[in-house]
Amino acid sequence: MARDVLRAVRERDAYANLVLPGLLRERRLEGRDAAFATELAYGACRSRGMLDAVIAECAGRPVAEIDGPLLDVLRLGVYQLLRTRVGAHAAVDTSVALARAESGRGRSGFVNAVLRRAGERTAAEWVGRLAPRDPVGHLAFEYAHPAWIAQAFADALGARAGELRDLLAADDERPAVHLVARPGDITAEELALVSGGAEGRWSPYAVYLDGGDPGKLEPVREGMAAVQDEGSQLVALALTRAPLTGPDTGRWLDLCAGPGGKAALLGALADIDGYRVDAVEQAEHRAELVRKATGGLPVTVHVTDGRDSGLTSGYDRVLVDAPCTGLGALRRRPEARWRRSPADVRDLTVLQRELLTAAWGLLRPGGVVVYSTCSPHLPETVAVVADLVRRTGADQLDTRDLLPGVTDLGDGPAAQLWPHRHGTDAMFLAALRKPV
Repeated sequence: MARDVLRAVRERDAYANLVLPGLLRERRLEGRDAAFATELAYGACRSRGMLDAVIAECAGRPVAEIDGPLLDVLRLGVYQLLRTRVGAHAAVDTSVALARAESGRGRSGFVNAVLRRAGERTAAEWVGRLAPRDPVGHLAFEYAHPAWIAQAFADALGARAGELRDLLAADDERPAVHLVARPGDITAEELALVSGGAEGRWSPYAVYLDGGDPGKLEPVREGMAAVQDEGSQLVALALTRAPLTGPDTGRWLDLCAGPGGKAALLGALADIDGYRVDAVEQAEHRAELVRKATGGLPVTVHVTDGRDSGLTSGYDRVLVDAPCTGLGALRRRPEARWRRSPADVRDLTVLQRELLTAAWGLLRPGGVVVYSTCSPHLPETVAVVADLVRRTGADQLDTRDLLPGVTDLGDGPAAQLWPHRHGTDAMFLAALRKPV
């Protein structure tokens, strides 16, 4: 099954976290078998950079010259040898059998030879042999990140770049599942009791699960709860807590709403006070996800481009959860780190600035916009905010004040969440108020 996930990722650019659950259901795997298949599939996707370096060294050729199906088997085999407790004999024999079934006896001999060479050294020994000499590049190799992403993290950590090892290690682990209890329907305490989870540290609506399929939980099936990282919950909450100049008239806007998690939380909070939320999503299939997520809530979905939405200005609160590189959620999308490149950043920052500018135009004087990204990369975060402040004279609020009880958010006025500090995705958020 893990091989099938790797093949889908390689051949179709599929997302492992979308492919695997369907295969588990289709093949009726549960318990330890499902956990093992998940670890192999996600782990091999996350660790691809290190695995490919070891494979190339042992094969005596670049991985680009190895047939795709064999490369999938080799990645799974080397991952088992270096990063699991599976015995070397079992890892090699299983991989050779897979290769023989896939490509015949001759190719299976090649797999056998490569894996036996790979098993001659431990993971630490391979890191010592193959990792770059520079400190950031060495850590990137050791913790399975492209070097440019590790450098982006170090830059965002700033004076605390010494935490890079802890950050990369946290980013290389499979994260816990976070649930959000829908305000007005169920409390976090009740959801924790029903699900067997634990109440979250930072969001009053968060619950942590140790494992299992959250889709099987009754509150999730009935729409009383949903899967949502606690950091995303804090972004929505920050928008509702930001101090306005003048009264809140109850006009809220989520300008980049797909797939709908934050719009649903905003809608539930708005419903308590009789307010309404407009949610903008350009793609119809993602707009449909927003509709499903916000069913029964005072949320109106608009299928349009947020840069030119046609909506009437005068909103009290606007959320711009902008499209970004997603570097802050790599632990939840195991193959994503190897798909992104520095070239992606330029077009995204243009889009981010255009969306924030559009949101500013839709905001009433005295209203607040919260800009957020699931990326700590400085060109996508502080640079975008600084550009708007320079052009408009926006009043930048201390966003840390909007996250009471949350510690270690940085030097301000923006706030930065981190996996190794907060157990959340690396969400960035900044709050800007329009002068009256």
